Amino acid sequence: MSAESPKKKIGGEFGEIRANIDVDSLNDYLRKHTPGIKAPVDVKQFKFGQSNPTYFLTDANKTRFVLRKKPAGQLMSSTAHQVEREYKVLAALHKHNTHPATPPENRVPVPEPINLCEDSSVIGTSFYIMEFLDGRIFTDVKMLEVAPQDRRECWLSAIQALAALGSVDPHQVGLGNFGPSTDYFPRQIKSLSKVSAIQAEVVDVETQHKTGNIPFFNELVEWYRSNLPDEKKLGLRIVHGDYKLDNLVFHPTENRVIGMLDWELCTLGSPLSDLGNLTQPWAIDLKHIPAGAPFTLRGFKNTTKDVPIPLEDLEREYCRLTNQPYPITEMIFVRSWMLFRLAVISQGIAARFARRQASSEQAHLHVKMFPAVGKLAKAVLEDEGIQLERKARL
Repeated sequence: MSAESPKKKIGGEFGEIRANIDVDSLNDYLRKHTPGIKAPVDVKQFKFGQSNPTYFLTDANKTRFVLRKKPAGQLMSSTAHQVEREYKVLAALHKHNTHPATPPENRVPVPEPINLCEDSSVIGTSFYIMEFLDGRIFTDVKMLEVAPQDRRECWLSAIQALAALGSVDPHQVGLGNFGPSTDYFPRQIKSLSKVSAIQAEVVDVETQHKTGNIPFFNELVEWYRSNLPDEKKLGLRIVHGDYKLDNLVFHPTENRVIGMLDWELCTLGSPLSDLGNLTQPWAIDLKHIPAGAPFTLRGFKNTTKDVPIPLEDLEREYCRLTNQPYPITEMIFVRSWMLFRLAVISQGIAARFARRQASSEQAHLHVKMFPAVGKLAKAVLEDEGIQLERKARL
């Protein structure tokens, strides 16, 4: 570890509340239902949290907690923002971690869930409270805040944590029915296509302009449907759904993951989707990012500048830990699909911004970001010599 000061805070910034909650009502609830939290609590809001508003609580004993809630207002998807599912998977993994028979290498680093409230009369929507993990959150995948060796070790730890998640049999931890048992990618293609079509039609409350479609939407969906990977190789596993560097908490002074955050998109499916999401920067060539873009995307493809670790090292470590051969041939599909899925997620944030329901201060940037990310999904395939045929609108 470098000589970085342990007092230096990296990530996890919070400030004043942007998405209001009734703090008095919350304190009344805490007094009645959570004896481990000494009310009243001081409430701030984390700056991260594009979808589910996330709050930093400090109780009367100066103990810190985290609260995540559904956003207010009408939701565009009945399957999104399900904080109840987040709580359920955290509870199952925490029980797995604390079981005496679980070896250390198979423990999945997650915060301890404390309380779930499904009564929307308390603060307007369902919410849950979990342990606050005091550590480092790197919002830039280059990780320039720390020394080169630290960057490498942190990224390898992210792979090790992902492999630990993949080692968990969902049936053995009470999550056998947490998601469908059918192949992951076909059902993702079906569901996200429907979600994207709805999001595209959302009209901005001020400009009256529609959010719009993802570029090359029909061509990409057709290719994905015709080139599905074999998911039987790794079997059905717990999928985090948004496994990336800034959803990980690293120990304050050690280069190891101590917590996975933001389980909103968790389900059962292919663990390769999480690997593809984590290593997404290595699929992005910055030449495809439009000049003067109002947002920042990091890309390591075809460059050696500020690359924290070679992609091959990450994938070889993943293969070693999961006992599979290198290279993973399915990753061409996975890399393109995960960028397409990111475009759908970004489009959703743009749609929430259009309704002025987004919780992030940076939500407006997604209006121009999601089309650029959609083009990146196409570029990944073209860089491999794959040309998409022009299709009529679905």
